[in-house]
Amino acid sequence: MENKEQAQRVIYQEPIDSLMQQTNSSNNGLSTTLAKEKLEKDGLNQLKEAPKKPTWKLFLETFKDAMVIVLLIVALIQMIMGEYVEFFVIFAVLMLNSVISVVQAKKAEGSLEALKNLSAPDARVIRDGKEKTVPAKELVVGDLVLLEAGDYVPADGRLLEAGSLQVDEGMLTGESTAAEKEVVEITNTVPVGDRVNMVFSGTIVTYGRGKFLVTSTANNTEIGQVAGLLESTTEQATPLQRGLDKFSKKLSLAILALSLLILGIQLLRIFLGEGTGDLTVDIVNAVMFAVAVAVAAIPEALQSIVTIVLSLGTNKMAKRHAIIRKLPAVETLGSTSIICTDKTGTLTQNKMTVVDYYLANGNSGDFTDNPEKWSDDERRLIEISVLANDASISEDGTKLGDPTEVAFIDFSEKLNQPYQEIRSNFPREAELPFDSDRKLMSTAHTFDNEKYLLVKGGPDIVFNRSKKVLLNGEVVPMTDELMTNFQNQNEAFSNRALRVLAFAYRPIDNLDLTFDDENDLILVGILAMIDPPRKEVTQAVEEARSAGIKTVMITGDHKTTAVAIAKEIGIFEEGNQALTGTELDALSEDELMNILENVTVYARVSPENKIRIVRAWQAKGHISAMTGDGVNDAPALKQADIGIAMGTGTDVAKDAAAMVLTDDNFASIVSAVEVGRNVFDNIKKAVAYLFAGNLGAIIAIIFALVADWSNPFTALQLLFINLVNDSLPAIALGTEKAEPATMSRPPRDPNTGIFTGRTLVSVTYRGILIGIAVIFAQWLGMQHSPEFGVAMSFTTLIWCRTLQTFPARSNTQTAIQAGFFANKVVLIAVVVCSALFSLTMIPGLKEVFSIPTAFGISEILICLGIAFVTILLMEITKLIIVHVQNGKEKE
Repeated sequence: MENKEQAQRVIYQEPIDSLMQQTNSSNNGLSTTLAKEKLEKDGLNQLKEAPKKPTWKLFLETFKDAMVIVLLIVALIQMIMGEYVEFFVIFAVLMLNSVISVVQAKKAEGSLEALKNLSAPDARVIRDGKEKTVPAKELVVGDLVLLEAGDYVPADGRLLEAGSLQVDEGMLTGESTAAEKEVVEITNTVPVGDRVNMVFSGTIVTYGRGKFLVTSTANNTEIGQVAGLLESTTEQATPLQRGLDKFSKKLSLAILALSLLILGIQLLRIFLGEGTGDLTVDIVNAVMFAVAVAVAAIPEALQSIVTIVLSLGTNKMAKRHAIIRKLPAVETLGSTSIICTDKTGTLTQNKMTVVDYYLANGNSGDFTDNPEKWSDDERRLIEISVLANDASISEDGTKLGDPTEVAFIDFSEKLNQPYQEIRSNFPREAELPFDSDRKLMSTAHTFDNEKYLLVKGGPDIVFNRSKKVLLNGEVVPMTDELMTNFQNQNEAFSNRALRVLAFAYRPIDNLDLTFDDENDLILVGILAMIDPPRKEVTQAVEEARSAGIKTVMITGDHKTTAVAIAKEIGIFEEGNQALTGTELDALSEDELMNILENVTVYARVSPENKIRIVRAWQAKGHISAMTGDGVNDAPALKQADIGIAMGTGTDVAKDAAAMVLTDDNFASIVSAVEVGRNVFDNIKKAVAYLFAGNLGAIIAIIFALVADWSNPFTALQLLFINLVNDSLPAIALGTEKAEPATMSRPPRDPNTGIFTGRTLVSVTYRGILIGIAVIFAQWLGMQHSPEFGVAMSFTTLIWCRTLQTFPARSNTQTAIQAGFFANKVVLIAVVVCSALFSLTMIPGLKEVFSIPTAFGISEILICLGIAFVTILLMEITKLIIVHVQNGKEKE
C-alpha cells in the first residue's frame, strides 16, 4: 500500500509534460494500436475480486464448533446402539444450524460487487486525434478523457483542462459539498480531498467540464485501493461469538471428561462383578448411561435459540431506525465502548443552513421572520442571496441545486418570504455564471426601472472589489473602519467554522455583461452558514458517555469545522486533541497508542487512517462501532467490531456494514445500544435457564450412579426436554424488557465469559435445587418401582425446568417485582410446555418415553408440588441476596 501511495504522490505532484511522456501520450491522445497493446498488457479497467469461499467449504466449517463435534460423536454412538430416533433428532438439529449459518454467510457477500457497479459504462476519449466513445472498461493509462456535468469519472487521472469543474467526491472523502477542480501544480503532500488537480474513478461531475490524462485504472485507482483494503480487512468475531466459542470448547471438554469418567466407573464395576452377569447388556447400559450424561449436559438447541433471540432484537432495532444485516451485530452493539462516527449527516443534518449574518450597521444574529419589518439593508441582502442563485424547490418539495444556494432559498422561506415571489418580481435578465477562477456569480435584474448587477462570492474577493457600502439604506463610501469591521466579522465567523459568502450590487447601463462589471461594487453584507448538528445529538452523546461509551468523530472535513461541531455537541472537551490524517500518518504506533484515548476528533482522513484508528482501539481491548456512508468508509466498516452504514449511503458501505441506519442519525445508534445490551442480557438469561436445567439433570444422573440407582432419564427423555420443552421458555426470555439502569452501567468487558459473577452463582444454585428436587422425586418413585422412579424424575425435571422460567427472568427481581403479567410470552411458553408434556402421557406415547401405564394424575401433581417448592426457594433466596446487597450499599 505504501508503494501505491508514493505513486499517487508522484502523479499529483509531477509536471504534466513529464506525465504525458511517461504514459506515451500526447495532445492527440493515444493511437488505437498503442491503446490495444496497453489493454492486453494491463488488463481491463475493472476491479478484480478475490475468489469467494465455496458453499461446501462454508458448510463444513460450521461443524468445527467443539460442542457440535461432541454432539456428532453422541449421535454416532446412538446410531451404533440402535437408538435411531435419538440419532435423527440430533442430526436434524445440527443440519438446520449449518444451513442457517451458510445462508447468513452468503448474504453478507457483495461489497466488491457493489464497487464494480460504480464504474461508468462508457467514456469519451481522444484517440488518434479524434473524439470517440469507448467502453470505460477498455480505458488504459495515457488515454485523454473528456468530462461534463453528470458524467461518472471512469478512471483516476491528472487534469489537463478544467472549466468551472466541480466533482462530488463524497464517496471517497466524506465531504458533503462538491470539490472544485483546477489545473494547478501541487508540491506538498496532501490528502485525497485536497488533490484539486486530480479526478478519481467512481466520482460524479456535478458542474462544468474538463479533460484529464488517465494515470491509473482498475485496482490501481483510489477505488481499487479501497477494494484491496476490503479484501485485507477481516470481519471481527463478536464478543458473543468469542464467548460462546470459548465456552463451547470448555464445556465440550468437560462433558467428554465427565462422560468418559462415568463410563470408566461403570465398566470398572462390571469387571469387579457388580453387573447383572450379562456382559453385553451391562456394557450397553454403561455406554447409554455415559451418553445420557452428554445429552443432558449439551443444550442441543442453544445455537438456534441464540439466533432467534438475536432476531427478536433486530425487530426491536428496526423500530428504532436500525436495520441489522448480520445477526451477531445486535449483541455487539450492547458491548460497544467506542463509537467512531462520521460528522456529515450523522451528527449533523447534512443540510447547509444560514445561522448568522452581518451588515454595515453592525446588525447580526437573529433575522426577524416578519418581512414587513426588514430594513432596506436586510431586504437587499435577502434579495441578492435569492436572485444570484440557481437553486430551486420542485413541486414535490425536492430541493435542487448547490447545497449553499439551497441554504439561501431555505433561509428566505424560513423568514416567511417565498423565494419564488422575489424571483417573479425581479426576473433574471442576464448573468455571469460562477467559475472557480473568479469565485463569483452575478445576475442582472431591474429594480425601480434601473438595472442592477447582483453579485455573490467569496468574502475577500467581494470586499476587495467594493468601493461603497449600503449603510442604513444609504450608499456611502467604504471606509477603513467599515472594511475592518467586515473583515473582523468574517474572521469571527470562520473561527466558528462557518462558511461565509458576501453580497454586493452595482448599477449597470446595459445587459452586455463582462467580468469588468464585477468591480466598483456596493457591499451589502455577509451570510454565514454551517451544516448544523442534529438537535438530539448532544443528548445522545451525553447518554453514551453515561453508559461508558466514548464518542470519536472521524471525518473527511477540515479540522476547524470538525472541532467546532465536536465542541458544540460535547465530543470535544477541554484537554482533548484533534488530528488530521497527515498528522496521524506522522505518528508511530507507540505514539498513537499513548495519545489515543485523548484524541476525539480526526479530520481529513483517508481509508487507511480509519482502519488504523479502529485497530488501535481494538488493540486496547475496546469494542468499536464505526459509522460511514461512502466508498472510502467501507474497509473501516468491515474492520470494526460493528460497521454502521447510513441509509442514504453507498451500496458499498451498506454491504460492508453489519447495521444500516435508516434515518442516518447518531441518536439512533445510542438507542440501538440499549436494545443491544438488553438482547445480550436476555441471551444470558436464556443460556442460564438452559444450563441450570441441564446442571440439575447431571447432578441427578451422577447421584444415581454413586447411589447405584438406575439412570433417572432415558436419552430420548432428555432430548425431548432440551429440544422441545426448553426451547419455548428460553425464547420467551429473549423478549424480556430491559433491566433497570441498563444504560447507566459501563459496557461489558468483551473478555468476560457468559457465566460470570451473579449469573454463574444463579445457574449453580438453581441447578443444585433442581438436582435435589429430581433426586427426591426419583427416591419417592423407587418406593413403587425403578420404572416409577424414572417417570418421577422425568416429570419433576420437566416441571422444574418449565417453572424455572419465572426466576430466570431476572437476577435482581422476582417474577412478581418484574411484573408477573408484564411478559405475556413467558406465560404462553409455560402453558404450551405444560401442554407438550401432557402429550407424553397419552397411551402409546407413554411406552416411547418409558413411563409406566399406572403413572397418573396423582404422581404428576406430586412432581408439580416438588417443582413449585423448588421455584419458591429460588425466588426467596433472590430476595434475601438483593436485600443484603442493598444494605451493604447503604453502609
